Amino acid sequence: MKRAFLLILLIPLGIVSFGQNLYDNEIVGSIEITFAQSNWDQILDTYYANGNDERLIATVVINGESFDSVGVKYKGNSTYNPNNVKNPFNIKLDEFIKQDYQGYTTLKLSTGDKDPSFVREVLGYEIARKYMDAPQANYTKIYINGNYHGLYDNVESVNGDFQEKYLYANRDETRVKCNPANVMNGGSSLEYLGANESSYYNYYELDSDSGWLDLINLCNIVDNAPSLIESYLDIDRAIWMLAYNNVLVNLDSYTGPFKQNYYLIMAKNNNMTPVIWDLNQNFGSFSMINQGPGTNNLGEMSLTLRENDASWPLLKLILDDPTYKRMYLAHCKTIFEENIENNLYYSRAQELQSSFASDLQNDNNAIFSYSQAQTNLTTSVSSGGGANGSIIGIKALFDARTTYLNTTSEFQASAPSISNINYPESVPANSSFDILANVSNATNVILGFREFAGDRFSKIAMFDDGLHNDGAAGDGQYGYSISANASDIQFYIYAENSDAGIFSPQRAEHEYYSIATSYDVVLNEIQARNNITRADQNGEFDDWIELYNNSANTIDLSSYYLSDKGSQLDKWAFPSGTSIAPDEYLIVWADADTFQAGLHANFKLSGGGESVYLSDGTNLFDKIKYVYFYPDTAYGRLPNGTGSLSLLKPTFKANNNPGVRIKEIPSEHSFLLYPNPSSTKIHVDSEEQGLIRVYDILGNQVMQSQNRSLDISNLLPGIYFVNLNNNAQKLIVK
Repeated sequence: MKRAFLLILLIPLGIVSFGQNLYDNEIVGSIEITFAQSNWDQILDTYYANGNDERLIATVVINGESFDSVGVKYKGNSTYNPNNVKNPFNIKLDEFIKQDYQGYTTLKLSTGDKDPSFVREVLGYEIARKYMDAPQANYTKIYINGNYHGLYDNVESVNGDFQEKYLYANRDETRVKCNPANVMNGGSSLEYLGANESSYYNYYELDSDSGWLDLINLCNIVDNAPSLIESYLDIDRAIWMLAYNNVLVNLDSYTGPFKQNYYLIMAKNNNMTPVIWDLNQNFGSFSMINQGPGTNNLGEMSLTLRENDASWPLLKLILDDPTYKRMYLAHCKTIFEENIENNLYYSRAQELQSSFASDLQNDNNAIFSYSQAQTNLTTSVSSGGGANGSIIGIKALFDARTTYLNTTSEFQASAPSISNINYPESVPANSSFDILANVSNATNVILGFREFAGDRFSKIAMFDDGLHNDGAAGDGQYGYSISANASDIQFYIYAENSDAGIFSPQRAEHEYYSIATSYDVVLNEIQARNNITRADQNGEFDDWIELYNNSANTIDLSSYYLSDKGSQLDKWAFPSGTSIAPDEYLIVWADADTFQAGLHANFKLSGGGESVYLSDGTNLFDKIKYVYFYPDTAYGRLPNGTGSLSLLKPTFKANNNPGVRIKEIPSEHSFLLYPNPSSTKIHVDSEEQGLIRVYDILGNQVMQSQNRSLDISNLLPGIYFVNLNNNAQKLIVK
């Protein structure tokens, strides 16, 4: 399955102060904005009223790191008000000069003005990321011209960086913001409005240079040819998004009356991919199920809301199809069981409130007080809006929702069971193997599989007929044989009967099982952002590709090619006479410096994600496909030469043993340290005693101290994480 990891990327030089990961939701961050003008608020209000995307220049300090010439503007529709002291911000670091913070260029900061609890947005995205690619979010304190301005939600922008990082999509691919100019006239419903793109201008915003035709084609399929939907839309992500909206009562969304607040992005699999967005009114804060007057019973909102309603064509498509409907209900049940029924949402909300308690209490510009935030975890708080002028308490909502959902026929239906999944962890390339599973109470069993991350999953039937290496016919063991090409296999299993469906793993397709494939010579490890790992013979820290020979024979590579384009496998040929001995490694520098001595390919690697191919120009032997590289990390095979890809500490021309996999680093008050040979001590700027822990890049603790300083003179030069359990916001290297 996919594994999550945490990597904090800040580089201190000399004596500096610096902070945590930008979206670490265990800590409240700090952003200091300095405008030259004292009337900055009036200027920003004017810019907003002009509607020309004007920005005011500022100096911005993010968790201790300073940036000049940053563009700042107000953002928001219903959340912006010129009469408010506290308004949401959009900060663009690269508006005037090329710069970023940890790879991020745009910061979106919201005020929580629709959420007395102040947890709906951050917690909502945290839950969403379990099941789909969604923005990261945390809290940050905003200071303006030296004064504390207030506590804000800090939410990752859905932009070109986002789609490169998560969706295998080039940053210039189609990106549509489904945000209607007038919510009363149909919203971003995906209804087909004809072939003229101008018919869609009032209902969608195009954030890319082109793409109206992609949207129009999708709407046409949704409305008029639903049987073709999987060739145009990532249907599983759509189902997860709609299941999330329903179970968590996220009605300021496609599911609600205004059909809005999601993105559609064209991924590299040529499917439009929905991305959930704008969760500040999640968990019933937006309480309108339908337009117009009437009582909205949020706790008892039907799981099949909008069934047979052509005004919501995407929901109608899913609920009209028996298999899609069972998949949708299975996803609903997974979200419910993993977050609501077990009260995990409530304990996590309490943890989040505890993390920002003092910061909200000290926020003189807060829309709601800390006392109201605590109250709204359980009961309604008056807001001047919402149902009867109040916003429902989160626990009151989910207590009612738990009682109701457990009585529904959809959740009481008996689903199949899937157990004893049997598959090889690795197989030779161009071989066949079996995937087997015990399934009971099912009339239909489907294997979803693909060869590369980011591709569409193909869906094929599994059999219990005695003809697919599945044992005896009718014994409850289902099987299917797959031929492995020069690529890894990722798969999941779905089973259903006439009443219900179930996935294994339950979070599929977002999570899946993996089978590694290997050839005699494999792409064993790659590094796309080499800052300090290893220099080539000219002293240049270039990207590199490592090959490994799994066989017992020396292999001549004279007829082999490397490429970063699937449409041009013969892009770079290995020089005549190049060979690789058994159990040996070979490095090719991906630097486009072909005139340098040694092996230098005629292409470079993108840190934002792409593919690397090994072939004979026609036949593909191996491929590595990656989304995003963090500096001075690598992707490599574990076990060495045969395993699937993992994030590693680089092992240049060496064995990728299990010890090099990067572990999770404790995230609270963490800093990244590049020790210099002259650095001997680190000192915490805090009055509190507290445990200081130092980890290497693998996640292994190498030092600790109970004092405010620590001698690091015995550390070898390299990357280390310093973790503090007190409230220090500054680390000094001496």
